[in-house]
Amino acid sequence: MSIPQSGGGPIERHEQLAEYLERGCKPRDAWRIGTEHEKFGYCKDTLRPIPYEGERSVLAVLEGLRDGHGWAPLEEGGKLIGLEKDGANVSLEPGGQLELSGAPLETIHETCDEVNAHLRDVKDIADKVGVGFIGLGAAPIWRHEDMPVLPKGRYKLMTDYMDRVGTMGKSMMYRTCTVQVNLDFGSEADMVKKLRVALALQPVATALFANSPFFEGQPTGFKSWRARVWRDLDADRTGMLPFVFEDGFGFEAWADYALDVPMYFVYRDGVYINALGQSFRDFLKGELPALPGEKPTLSDWADHLTTIFPEARIKQFLEMRGADGGPWRRLCALPAFWVGLMYDQTALDAAWDLVKDWDAETREALRIAAGKDALQAKVPGVDMHELAREVVAISQAGLKARACAGANGMIPDETHFLNALQESVETGTVPADDLLEHYHGDWNGDLSRIYAEYSY
Repeated sequence: MSIPQSGGGPIERHEQLAEYLERGCKPRDAWRIGTEHEKFGYCKDTLRPIPYEGERSVLAVLEGLRDGHGWAPLEEGGKLIGLEKDGANVSLEPGGQLELSGAPLETIHETCDEVNAHLRDVKDIADKVGVGFIGLGAAPIWRHEDMPVLPKGRYKLMTDYMDRVGTMGKSMMYRTCTVQVNLDFGSEADMVKKLRVALALQPVATALFANSPFFEGQPTGFKSWRARVWRDLDADRTGMLPFVFEDGFGFEAWADYALDVPMYFVYRDGVYINALGQSFRDFLKGELPALPGEKPTLSDWADHLTTIFPEARIKQFLEMRGADGGPWRRLCALPAFWVGLMYDQTALDAAWDLVKDWDAETREALRIAAGKDALQAKVPGVDMHELAREVVAISQAGLKARACAGANGMIPDETHFLNALQESVETGTVPADDLLEHYHGDWNGDLSRIYAEYSY
């Protein structure tokens, strides 16, 4: 989840909403890669989720990173709720999941080094306090009542609202984890093509990274239960967004869409003011019930854009949101997958050629099938395994064309970060398949084994 935005002046013209998005356009040499990943923390002796406070807690890990690894604190209401250093943030999800929001970096080599350094530092602190961390798309055993409550006003408001608009919102907030990558665009036309490719191919990422076949102690029948959860969260702010594929789509159309997404809050002086279900259009007119007579700033607009949760979204950059959290190899594979598709024009054009003739029904059917069957998913006219094979090959070609060397030139490009995905394409299996094989095999249905064998 995002931290409060800042630095925006008053909104005096409707056009400022789209102009804010358009200011994200950057020349190609300024394009960067921002990787985010979430992970579950648990007490090693009880295998229960870590609380916010106490000897073995989220707070203990944050304090350890602050005091031992040079991170600066971020507080809300006098409580430590995050950290920042060198353009990166460590933040907390509603159920205590620890998230790294990485700095904008030039290469996958750099972003993978960042991920590895973060996991190493977290493990250093976690081992000292008896805590473990595991990368999965959904909590395999815990129930909602097991999860801690964090001192974050945004999450309290969202929790209260979720049952009004869907059936699985609180499951998403408290018991799922994702890995995502944030990428840049060069122009409105570039944004449009990238967003269309991102939405259409998000089911491929869901399939390749599927890593949540269990929930509340049982197999669910879905290889990505996290993907299933997102389908019943809140129809007003999730999904595959068919309007993005309509003629004339651009920044203005996205702004109009965002205006019709009901609000969650307004952030003022360190406090989240309840604006649940209210209209940003009314806010623009000074008629928001939560703040009568007051008009929004661009910071309010930026905050509102963080409350929209489709499979891919734009702010002043593009976010890919379809993958389960997972093991460290896939934390590096996800940015490699999307950078290969998005940051080389030939690869982007090839990816668009794959999907440009699909209709909205095909895209939605792929989304549903990917969560259930991963690489075994099939919809009329599309075999997911073969599609993934083609898409990974396009991504590999894109990374090869980028020719971004690592290890002081010893590694010629970034293609090796796709190795985990190429193995999946070759075998037809993804992390969820391995977990299910263990569950039905050597674990004999004992899901507690997952913690020792799959933690970082």
